[in-house]
Amino acid sequence: MNKILLISIVAAICTGIAGILHLNMLPAFNTQMTVLFLVGGLAQIFWIIPTVKNWGKIWDYIGIVGTIAFVLIWVITRIPENPITGRAGMVGDMAIAIEVFQIAFIVLLGLLVAMKSSKKHIEDHLKNKKS
Repeated sequence: MNKILLISIVAAICTGIAGILHLNMLPAFNTQMTVLFLVGGLAQIFWIIPTVKNWGKIWDYIGIVGTIAFVLIWVITRIPENPITGRAGMVGDMAIAIEVFQIAFIVLLGLLVAMKSSKKHIEDHLKNKKS
């Protein structure tokens, strides 16, 4: 199995687990959190497909940015007197597990983007050399 496929599968597993854990938190304390966990969890589970099927850079970038946004929302809501909830949220085991899987997904997908870009660059270089 090639490295890109292996990393794609591991990244997909990470986002899938994070999505399942978000869905496991339903229903949440309020409607906004319920919608966030539902939409975010479903999006993360969906993101298994473009990650494994290699739909392209734009899908990779959307996955990275969306997951970074999810991590930032979590971080901001843990700050006392934050602008979103006005108080610091709890840091529980489930939240830590979700953040670990999300950060792993971001790192792995970033690595994939870099690997795909350098592989394409090398292939283009070799193609131009033959011409």
